[in-house]
Amino acid sequence: MTEQVKRLKERAEQMIEALHKETDEIAEQNQAKVLEAFRKNKVSDYHFNPSTGYGYDDEGRDTLERVYSDAFHTEKAIVRPQLISGTHAISTALFGVLRPGDELLYITGKPYDTLEEIVGVRGSGNGSLKDFQIGYDAVPLKGNQVDFDTVAQKINANTKMIGIQRSKGYANRDSFKVQEIEVMIQFVKKIKPDVIVFVDNCYGEFVELREPTDVGADLIAGSLIKNPGGGLAKIGGYIAGKTELVELCGYRLTTPGIGLEAGASLYSLLEMYQGFFLAPHVVAQAIKGARFTAAMLSLCGIETSPAWDAKRTDLIQSISFHDSEKMVLFAQAIQAASPVNAHVKPIGAYMPGYADDVIMAAGTFIQGASLELTADGPIRPPYELYVQGGLTYEHVKVAVIGAVQALLEKGALNLQN
Repeated sequence: MTEQVKRLKERAEQMIEALHKETDEIAEQNQAKVLEAFRKNKVSDYHFNPSTGYGYDDEGRDTLERVYSDAFHTEKAIVRPQLISGTHAISTALFGVLRPGDELLYITGKPYDTLEEIVGVRGSGNGSLKDFQIGYDAVPLKGNQVDFDTVAQKINANTKMIGIQRSKGYANRDSFKVQEIEVMIQFVKKIKPDVIVFVDNCYGEFVELREPTDVGADLIAGSLIKNPGGGLAKIGGYIAGKTELVELCGYRLTTPGIGLEAGASLYSLLEMYQGFFLAPHVVAQAIKGARFTAAMLSLCGIETSPAWDAKRTDLIQSISFHDSEKMVLFAQAIQAASPVNAHVKPIGAYMPGYADDVIMAAGTFIQGASLELTADGPIRPPYELYVQGGLTYEHVKVAVIGAVQALLEKGALNLQN
């Protein structure tokens, strides 16, 4: 580390030092919430025993789902290794609840890239909502805010579900805080009280003190290789919400008549339990890392969102390079500071479910785990890289410092201080 970069590091640490206390307080309260869910459900060592085959009467699986339900203050939850990703969990929720003739209306702009083929606006359409005569529409944001006037116009008799994406995904917008989601829910419920509000909760769990289900969301979904897996879960997703809706999702996950009664846990339970217990702490480490990233890069004159001192609602730290070469250099430097595959140099390439070539720096212990430090994004203007995760605050600092140093050495940064 050069003296110049060392000075930047020290200034960034000073800028965010006072904010660490707030992050720690949120983690402490979320830890107490999770611990209480474990104690209430009398989690015992025998709950870690695996099941095979049909997985009938898997007490460990069923107890874990009660733990999730209690922690998220919902009536019921699905937590299964058979849900292979956040996208799969969301797809299961949509197909589980919606029927031909129903309409899904996303009010936070178009959803994350991997959902476009699910709703049927991109790709062959085979197996999409459109293929099943389920309608879909999205209301573009007005600036960074929901266009409530247009939402009111779009809601109609067939609008069965309102979709809200908490995190920005690959969109050039702010992520929505739980307080903002509460306003959205109250608005649409006033227009149509029986509408089902679904929230894509990926990247958001345990960042705030409340979850969307605390403010009226009927159904949420997410991935266990993101926040709630605590960096230990090797696979899995969750769906939580009202009993009748979660049971419908269970029939979609397996089959009608079987639902959530079957589904072997195999050897996944210990990591799922322990990961969920650790999640509030690990999420706090990632948030501290995101603040450091934003502070460090702001000192370098690089545009980031959210700002280092902004209120946080998810893990994602977007960096706007406005230059594809700088974007790729930064991602490659993050990969070089990874514990796994540090020798590999990522490049932009096709990835299933995405419209543009994507560069993905992900030297992770668990493939694709974005609670671990990763940096990825579609190679398209404004050439934004999305940096998220970090199992330890220290690792994020080391990696970001290395990335800044790499940009300097390549002449991609011109620091005056």
